[in-house]
Amino acid sequence: MKTLTKISNTIMEKYLPDPYIFVTILTVLVLLLGVTLTDSSPLDMVTYWGDGFWGLLSFTMQMVIVLAAGHILANSPVFKKVLSTLASNIKTPSMAIIVVTFVSLIACWINWGFGLVIGALFAKEIARHVQKVDYRLLIASAYSGFVIWHGGLAGSVPLSIATEGHTFADIMGVVPTKVTLFSTYNLFIVIVIMLTLPFFNRWMMPKEKDVVEVDPSLLAEEKIALPPVENNFASRSERSYILTILIGAIGLGYLMHHFIMKGFVLDLNVVNTIFIVLGIIFHGTPQRFLAAAQDAIKTTTGIVFQFPFYAGIMGMMTASGLAAVFSGWFVNISNEHTFYLFTFFSAGLVNFFVPSGGGQWAVQAPIMLDAATKLGADYAKTAMAIAWGDAWTNMIQPFWALPALAIAGLKAKDIMGFCLFILFYTGIIISIGFLFF
Repeated sequence: MKTLTKISNTIMEKYLPDPYIFVTILTVLVLLLGVTLTDSSPLDMVTYWGDGFWGLLSFTMQMVIVLAAGHILANSPVFKKVLSTLASNIKTPSMAIIVVTFVSLIACWINWGFGLVIGALFAKEIARHVQKVDYRLLIASAYSGFVIWHGGLAGSVPLSIATEGHTFADIMGVVPTKVTLFSTYNLFIVIVIMLTLPFFNRWMMPKEKDVVEVDPSLLAEEKIALPPVENNFASRSERSYILTILIGAIGLGYLMHHFIMKGFVLDLNVVNTIFIVLGIIFHGTPQRFLAAAQDAIKTTTGIVFQFPFYAGIMGMMTASGLAAVFSGWFVNISNEHTFYLFTFFSAGLVNFFVPSGGGQWAVQAPIMLDAATKLGADYAKTAMAIAWGDAWTNMIQPFWALPALAIAGLKAKDIMGFCLFILFYTGIIISIGFLFF
């Protein structure tokens, strides 16, 4: 394994481009595939791209808030203290890899934005305490927890179809999370990955002579600058705990009412509300919360300026029928037993071109739900197969690694050699879940 990961890392370092270059290459590739595999002309494909370019604005805003709110909460004094305490008890590189993977998995299961950030911050904190740990693998391990996100509490597909009036409600109805997130097959996948992935990552540790340690300058903690204290109403109100208590009480009151009236029902808006309210409370004063928010927004730059390109790709994939062509390849070789597995594989392929859970669901759901109807397959399990396919190939789709890489001070090519093997390993577990449960 050490030899294989070394070869993989060498290849990635030489050939994997920057994520922006990656999305531009994908744009050109999809245009050419659309012209080749469908009846669309080059002008048609360009038109589809332009029409779709702004098609994910509302979803982009939700994703920005998820990531920013997770970053704010992870940077609160309460969580920082917890991270520092945990990191100080880690003494060896092996333990560092195992613990950071497990923490990332738990955090990403709760909320993907929170998990991406908390994993990277924890990895940096561990690097301050543990010598001779490979920093690339440490950050790859922190990112690897992201593979579990769509089977967790913030999974956009299961939360979307659990919401009244969702786009495909006329086909599948409102699907409660007890038959998606808390189904037997999903719990099997989640639990097995949680219990084994930390040790798989530890297995990839390079030989001591090949270890790449962190540049100490990357570990320097930036202090969040606060405005100077002034003796006036504006300054006092910014430092007031009273406002935090009042807003916190309103937010918690709303959330309690929501869960009492609707049960444990989560959607993206509820998840965002939870993390914003907790972020406000844990930072203590409005001034500290706003400073943390300003710092958090920096991590969303890649999402803001690359999402339109992926929306354009999604526009081409959908309007040209290219997504239907891809999905059809897998549907045509499926039967009632293998349908979920091939749905998972097809979603993994489509995710390269549409790395958005909600966006991918919009693209693939019409094809896969129609196929599920003809085969008599379960709609909820079909949706989760798409969800897991979306999460799975994120391991080698550099877009979602951007926040963690920004925190760590690394490039995508630094970690993707390890992530390739994480993709293979988790793919086996997910496949077993959909074939035998």
